[in-house]
Amino acid sequence: MGLAVGTPLTVILLACAALIGAAVAIALILRTRRFSASVRAIAAAIARMREGDLSSSLPESGSGDLGLLAEAVNGLRGEVRARLRTLERDRTTRDAMLSALDEAVILLDAQDRVLYQNPAAGSLLGASLKDARQVAPGSIRTLIGTARQAGRAAAREVTLEPGGRTLLVNAIGLSGEGTVLVVLRDVTEARTVDAVRRDFVANASHELRTPVASIQALAETVVSAAVDDPDSVARFGAQLEGEALRLSRIVSDLLDLSRLEGGASDRDEIRLDRLVLEEAGVYCDRAEAAGLSMGVEVGGPVRVRGSTRDLALLVRNLIENAIQYTRSGGRVDVTVRSQDDGAIVEVRDTGVGIPSRDRARVFERFFRVDRARSRETGGTGLGLSIVKHVAENHGGSVALESELGRGSTFTVRLPAVDTRPSDASPPRS
Repeated sequence: MGLAVGTPLTVILLACAALIGAAVAIALILRTRRFSASVRAIAAAIARMREGDLSSSLPESGSGDLGLLAEAVNGLRGEVRARLRTLERDRTTRDAMLSALDEAVILLDAQDRVLYQNPAAGSLLGASLKDARQVAPGSIRTLIGTARQAGRAAAREVTLEPGGRTLLVNAIGLSGEGTVLVVLRDVTEARTVDAVRRDFVANASHELRTPVASIQALAETVVSAAVDDPDSVARFGAQLEGEALRLSRIVSDLLDLSRLEGGASDRDEIRLDRLVLEEAGVYCDRAEAAGLSMGVEVGGPVRVRGSTRDLALLVRNLIENAIQYTRSGGRVDVTVRSQDDGAIVEVRDTGVGIPSRDRARVFERFFRVDRARSRETGGTGLGLSIVKHVAENHGGSVALESELGRGSTFTVRLPAVDTRPSDASPPRS
């Protein structure tokens, strides 16, 4: 027996069904909105991550699928942040290491655009580079092309103009994409040292060969003369002795120079004024014999800390050089004094002077302005080089002023010993 539609019970049932349906619909709508909001939040978070914003995490979204997805996104965010921190740390370490290098390091892409350059690259090449076309000379660009094409390392020494600096260039093809790593090292000083070493060996060999050959020839002459012309033996013997002394001076100067190049000797407090007076006194007779006037001026006590042996060597070589290159009738003056916080030794002559083109080279080993006069007076060509090394070993310097035909002045400046009482000393009781 069915219920009539219009009965109260039917109405109640229909009303209940409608209410239940409405409640279910509302619940579904709310759930759908929450789901959509969570999905949008996750999508927005992923979008921020893609743009580099890893600062915020997703809120927990329950234990359902959305919760698992949110948890996965948060985990991915944490892992990306950790890896980015590691990459940043590695990049900072790499940049610090490359920045500390004296060598220029440049990374180029296949289009020769600069992907990376360390500070030394700008300093060495004189500008911040954007592409390889700014690299000069063209031989470097050619080397880059060779390394890229071969996919391996290529090296070459090139000279930069102006300035004449020598660079050792290594270009390394890194991959099939055309990336090239370029490393440039300034080897100018090393090549200069090599050239000086070669010149030194050549000059030393030449300087030693001359007296050795003379000694050999004189010895043979003495042997022959002992039979045929006994009276000439004494004359040849004197010449033989002179060449032996010359050879001895060269060897002695070479040994002194080698010792000085090894660094400073033992240091004591020295009265430099007394040392200069003693050494200058030795040369007064020699200067007089050469027809020269010689004066010594001492400006009071002058104290320095250094090696007596080496400083005496410095003074002797300066005075000998002045006497050698001053003609009869000229004058040599030696001065020692304190000036500011330094000690000054000055040797002035009225000799032949030094041409401007040679002034920068007079302190080189075996360099002579007038080779014939130097050999005639017994010079070894090492004296001024010894002076320079002694001065520098004592923390000082040597300077030259010269006028051709008017004479030269060599000025050595050394740190003086501070004899003033210390302010930090305790007061007397």
